[in-house]
Amino acid sequence: MSTCKVIVMGVSGCGKSLIGTRLAERLGVPFFDADDFHSPANVAKMASGVPLTDADRSGWLAELAERVRVEQGGLVLACSALKRAYRERLRAGNPSLQFVYLKGDMETIWSRHCSREDHYFNGRAMLESQFLTLQEPDPEEGAITVDVAEQPHRIVARCLSALGAPGRTRES
Repeated sequence: MSTCKVIVMGVSGCGKSLIGTRLAERLGVPFFDADDFHSPANVAKMASGVPLTDADRSGWLAELAERVRVEQGGLVLACSALKRAYRERLRAGNPSLQFVYLKGDMETIWSRHCSREDHYFNGRAMLESQFLTLQEPDPEEGAITVDVAEQPHRIVARCLSALGAPGRTRES
């Protein structure tokens, strides 16, 4: 079992849950999706097409940072972590936390959104809002940046290599 703690970040629809699940499986650690930690009020707000504010995200980020802190055996968390301040809050008390940034352009990710079903994230304007909010990780943050145009198994392999973790031998 690994003690690796990783947040897979990026805008909605970039593949955080898919890559995060596969990465957690290969690392032998639990997977968590930050979407599952949103309050009912936040979910309702997003479902109605209204972007969340920093105030809306405050309690959510605190809960996620605590989840990362207490998970002693390692974990992978899918979380947008769009702003540097959010990433710093998540890293507080978790100095070895590693970020994987799934980078893609608006059109590629919007095309993925169009094929999603039963997700509360609602509309192109919401995705555009995320791109406007996004502060890509600076080099000193040490994030692993991976192009979402790659095939999922290649993204996972790149992540494992960058983490210095061979993962399990089964192909994902």
